[in-house]
Amino acid sequence: MNLLDVYKELNTESKCLAFLEHMRWPGGVKCLSCESLRISSITTKGKKNRRTGKVGPDRHLYQCNECRFQFTATTGTVYHDTHLPLHKWFLAIALITESKKGISANQLARALGVQYRTAWYLAHRIRKAMVVPDPPKLKGVVEVDETYVGGKQRGNRRKQLNKEVVMGIRERGGDLRLIHIESPTAENLGQQIKEHIDPAVKMVVTDEWQAYPKAMIGAGIHGEKHETIRHRDKIYVRGNVHTNTVESAFSLFKRGLTGAFHKVSLKHLQRYLNEFSFRFNNRKAPDLFGMTVRRMALAGNLPYAKLVEENAFTPFVRP
Repeated sequence: MNLLDVYKELNTESKCLAFLEHMRWPGGVKCLSCESLRISSITTKGKKNRRTGKVGPDRHLYQCNECRFQFTATTGTVYHDTHLPLHKWFLAIALITESKKGISANQLARALGVQYRTAWYLAHRIRKAMVVPDPPKLKGVVEVDETYVGGKQRGNRRKQLNKEVVMGIRERGGDLRLIHIESPTAENLGQQIKEHIDPAVKMVVTDEWQAYPKAMIGAGIHGEKHETIRHRDKIYVRGNVHTNTVESAFSLFKRGLTGAFHKVSLKHLQRYLNEFSFRFNNRKAPDLFGMTVRRMALAGNLPYAKLVEENAFTPFVRP
């Protein structure tokens, strides 16, 4: 579904609930308590608001015929007890999944007609569903590189001053991983290489950064499997040896940081990296919107207090 389809087909709460039900239980509604398929549908009349006099919408419930547990399509999901209509949730998901370079909370607030804080919190809950737990290790030809994001500075002698390090790992023709690391040391690089790359990889390509040989050995990748391209000597391609594909992913993220977000909080940097990685890895998926809606139904909630529980003052990362 694209943005126009979402706007036309999911413009009422009943349609949104039916779509969510189909995404959550494609094989039929199951009891959330005992997983029984023997379910009855119950419709209760909306209650009258004493202050305004308006009658609320009817409520559609399910009741398990085995354990008598009652639930709805939103029970146990991030959509449960939300004050935001489901059609606005779905519009936000469509906007974020279709924006190649991301969409800022300010722009999302204007598009949905909500306050900035609501849009910001909404976007971060969608990003939570974009985290892939225990992803498979990368094989084939894998490129590894690091880049720096942050405030402007003169010269390159102290390259990490006011900069944050983002490590990129990309399998050619496969997935991308963007990871925020503290510093590009052999220990930090090796830890991520070991976690994300299969030792049986065909080849790993890096630049000439001095920490990579030791990092590769620590990750169990030895000998001819590690190839180096020397950018310092103005060499960018040597046959099949280059890091151009992972650098193109860096370029996409930086363009999003510059043009859409302008600046992001340091403590949330990894969340934005997860968003770009998820959208990039699923860019050819036939229904990225439906996939994200389903993941949000299974990802659980992200309380606002937990989202902002870290230090009150956190530096911003600028492009």
